[in-house]
Amino acid sequence: MKTSLRIFGLLLWAFGAQAEPAVEMADQFRADGKIYVVLAVALLILLGLLGYVLYLDQKIKGLEDKASKS
Repeated sequence: MKTSLRIFGLLLWAFGAQAEPAVEMADQFRADGKIYVVLAVALLILLGLLGYVLYLDQKIKGLEDKASKS
């Protein structure tokens, strides 16, 4: 679990560290104030995926414990 979180953190850091030139579409979103909507949707998708992976992890651990007891 800790290793997964570290890898996830490193990936986020790596994507954030990339310096790219200004993108016209992003500038327009920023000017219109819609960039926050785009960021919110992306964050919700990532949080949903993370929650789903954690849910599956707990479910698999439960099945492994059940299998090891019998």
